[in-house]
Amino acid sequence: MGFADFKVRMLSGERLLGTFVKTPSVEMVELLALAGLDFICLDAEHAPFDRMRLDACLAVARALDLPTLVRVPSGNPDDILKVMDAGAVGIVVPHVDTAEKARAVSKAARFGHGGRGFAGSTRWAGYATRSMAEVLAQSKSETVVIVQIEEPEAVEAIDDIAGAAGVDGVFIGPADLSVSYGETSTDNDHLRQAMTRVGDAACGAGVAYCTWVPDAQTAKAVGSYGFTLFVIGSEHAWMLAGARAAVASMNSE
Repeated sequence: MGFADFKVRMLSGERLLGTFVKTPSVEMVELLALAGLDFICLDAEHAPFDRMRLDACLAVARALDLPTLVRVPSGNPDDILKVMDAGAVGIVVPHVDTAEKARAVSKAARFGHGGRGFAGSTRWAGYATRSMAEVLAQSKSETVVIVQIEEPEAVEAIDDIAGAAGVDGVFIGPADLSVSYGETSTDNDHLRQAMTRVGDAACGAGVAYCTWVPDAQTAKAVGSYGFTLFVIGSEHAWMLAGARAAVASMNSE
């Protein structure tokens, strides 16, 4: 699997596994490319990615053909343009709670009147080695837009959000959504009801249904809701878990 067929596989309903990357390091991208993941998602919302480090990580991901999404800080068209030009296969956009916002970020990620500015000289476009027609066709076939559902208002409007033009996936943010409902953990009925409702809307609209889970056990536990794309933890969590396990093993001898 690579960049070229990631969107097709995602929309087919195939189960895809990835993780958030919090460390702005090309070495981290190289290591995760050896892990058997279907994709990674660089977390530019909650981690210290500046433009140059995003650019470097996306360059390595492209060289390794490891499909890479970027969770942008916001739906600002400038943020979206930067990561798409640098080579991301698509974006994950936080706090999309209306169909209007969904349409706006989808438009910003793609070429066209009022949308993404065209440049054939970027990494994504092959540094001026392909024709305009080829680049436009690539955008249509490969670009992925996933919107995060993190507020009760988004759940209420989910049919219109999931069905908005250009949306390829909806992503339940379990922590933010739980907090928005006034809960103090992700073990709550509000979240479970939302997962059912959003899953039904995703199925009806023919888009991918995505979420974050802390581990594989949780992914299996929520499988009945219809999720097909899982972001499992992050490399931070995996490193900490591995380190703790090694320490515990040594101290138990």
